[in-house]
Amino acid sequence: MDSNEREGEDEPGPAASRAPGIAGLSAPYRVLAALALAALAVAACLHLGLVFLHVAPSNTLSKRHAGLVDGWVYPEFEQNWKLFAPNPLQQNIAVEARAQVRTAGGGLVTTGWRDLSAEDAAAIRHSLLPSHTEQNELRRAWDFFTGSHDENDKPTNAQRGELSEAYLKRIAVQRLAPGTDGGDRIVRVQLRSATRSVAAPAWSEETTDTQTYYRELPWWTV
Repeated sequence: MDSNEREGEDEPGPAASRAPGIAGLSAPYRVLAALALAALAVAACLHLGLVFLHVAPSNTLSKRHAGLVDGWVYPEFEQNWKLFAPNPLQQNIAVEARAQVRTAGGGLVTTGWRDLSAEDAAAIRHSLLPSHTEQNELRRAWDFFTGSHDENDKPTNAQRGELSEAYLKRIAVQRLAPGTDGGDRIVRVQLRSATRSVAAPAWSEETTDTQTYYRELPWWTV
């Protein structure tokens, strides 16, 4: 075997000479990957910073940027401490919705009430990997609404009230729209809650009113 053949055997192939990871990309792709990673890092830092200002004690910075913090956190990233409450919730609250639909012929039809909470519960029951959205989206949206409105459905905070109404309305339209025909169009939606207290255990002498009480919200135009 001559020296040229031995040198050819010692030379690494194209796959062996290529660096692993981002370093193995061409220059334009390395720049693009670096920019994407930088954007993700900035977004993550921004998110963590805004959530920190939301949960931290009130301070000058959180007060100055309250609108920005609330607009980012509510409603998807809201934080609360109900898990550690000394008196946990003892009620079953179901959220129901209905719609007024403009048919293809021009008529206006009001649908029946749909129990959206029951549909979510059915979707996660016996599921080994239940959807986080089906577990929490509707429940947290309703908590967000009731926490930013009084008993007369008037917002106690203008910005949070507007956000919570828009969030609930969007959920209702997304849930109800697939049930309409192709030529029909949802023009208004209405939501209500059905609240029933959990009955006291058999060994308890406590008496509980287990009647269902409804809270109907006004019609919202889509």
